[in-house]
This record gives sequence, C-alpha cells and structure tokens, in this order.
Amino acid sequence: MTPEPSPEPGSPPAPSPGAAADPAAGRSIVRASLTGTAAFTVLAVAAVLVEAVVPAFVVLSLALFLAGCMVFVAAFLGAVDRSRTETIGIGGLFFGAGSVPGRVQLRLMGSLGVEVVVAIAAAVIRPYTAVAFGTLAPMWALGLAGLWAARFGRFPAHAPELTRAGQRDVERRQAAGPREPSSRPSRPADPPSPPE
Repeated sequence: MTPEPSPEPGSPPAPSPGAAADPAAGRSIVRASLTGTAAFTVLAVAAVLVEAVVPAFVVLSLALFLAGCMVFVAAFLGAVDRSRTETIGIGGLFFGAGSVPGRVQLRLMGSLGVEVVVAIAAAVIRPYTAVAFGTLAPMWALGLAGLWAARFGRFPAHAPELTRAGQRDVERRQAAGPREPSSRPSRPADPPSPPE
C-alpha cells in the first residue's frame, strides 16, 4: 500500500475515512421515510374527503410524530458522538447540506417537503378539526433525514487543536497586540569609553 499524500497547508481537511461514499448506504432509512410519507399522504386525502377516516389519520399522525421524535434523538446522539472528531452543523445533519449525496438528499428532503405540504393543505381544507394533528407528522421525515446523515454522512474533520502551551502563547500574543515596525533605523550603540 502506498501512503496517501499529506494535504497541502491551508487546504480543508479531508472527509473522515469511515463516512459512506456511496448513495446506496442507508436504503432502509430512505425507504422508511418514503413509506411513511406515502401512507400519510393517502390517509390525509381520505381524511379530507371522508369524516370516518379522521380518527385513523390522527392515530397515524401521532405515531409518525412520536417515532420521529425518537429517531430525531437517536440522530442527535449519533451526531454528538461523531462531533468529537468531525465538524457537524444543523444544516448538514438534518437537511443534508454538503453531507449527503444529492440523490439521497433529494429523496429525504422530498419526503419531508411532501409531508409538510400535505399536512398544511389538509389542515387548511378542514380547519378547526382533528385533521390539524397532521402537522405533527413531518417530524418522521426530519428525524430520518438526520439519522441518515448521522450514520452515513460526510463531514469535515476538526482542525488540529493547540496544546495548552500553544494556546497560552496565542493568548499572550493577542493580549500584547500587533507590533508596529519602527519607522527609523536604530542607531548603533556608542562604543564604551576607555578607562582613564
């Protein structure tokens, strides 16, 4: 095996070696998000049209919300664990910005977008009814998007941290302020006078 070339000074850190490179990773997470979204959409349409379906829609909405909350917490804890060596932002974790392959991000964010639009549309069409519980359901797609990124996403590695001595040195230099170079040349010291 040939050693990998070291990165150029000032270049951004490389992604962590354990991060998933291929979009096929985490298929079950993407499938769960799409399945939940499809079931929610079908039941939302039915609940808008048929009053008798509203209780089933409320149950599904609450189930997606509660399951989504648990997945959200799992994603957050996974991200906290990885954040010891990688820089993870909210946009990259829950919305896949720069951390998730485009095809996967499109599916996960598409699922979230559909859930939000369907929930709001159903609540607007049937205002002041139990259909409003549907606005809780998008937590499902949001939590799964975070879980995919926490497990398989690519995040930049942390810059190396200074030692305590190095940190104290930086703080001393900052406290002293910038040194301005003297405008006139320093004159040489007078030679010592001979003893009498």
